[in-house]
Amino acid sequence: MQKILLINGGKVFGSSKGQLNQTLHDIAKKTLVSLGKEVRECQIDKGYVPSEQVENFLWADAVIWQMPAWWMGEPWIVKKYIDEVFTEGGGRFLTSDGRHRTDPAHGYGTGGLLKDKSYMFSVTWNAPIEAFTEKGEFFEEHGVDGVYYHLHKAMQFVGMKGLPTYICNDVIKNPKVDEFISGYESHLKKVFG
Repeated sequence: MQKILLINGGKVFGSSKGQLNQTLHDIAKKTLVSLGKEVRECQIDKGYVPSEQVENFLWADAVIWQMPAWWMGEPWIVKKYIDEVFTEGGGRFLTSDGRHRTDPAHGYGTGGLLKDKSYMFSVTWNAPIEAFTEKGEFFEEHGVDGVYYHLHKAMQFVGMKGLPTYICNDVIKNPKVDEFISGYESHLKKVFG
């Protein structure tokens, strides 16, 4: 994986200034460049041209989605970006939904054309990690990837393969920014080094 597209889904909204997600986005760029990777980036909140983003996806070997959690998922601008860019990508991202007229009940989700590409989520949550992993806690042991199941499926629908998710927890009540940064650098080196 030599060519990496970084997408920052942080948004200035309410009390959020998007600083932690911007910091992690910048750390990813710095770390990946130090590993000799080519990097392109999109800051969703600053605007984008869907056709240019299609070209970035086609160029990239891997896409890193940096985003905060808002109300148990991605900010609305991330979903809007996916809707606009993946729709613009049309026949360049997938042939169809994968089903065939001879057996329309099977094969849904297998028409993606981006099979040589990978994606990774890097997410920030105020919830502690135990909320995702411990019995009796809020996410009922589904883990962070269970919470983002719908986004994993959106990526799979266009053919992409998932890489290990990185999560920063307790970012408001117990922020440990230095640990978040060093942990993310290690994660990136392990996945892309």
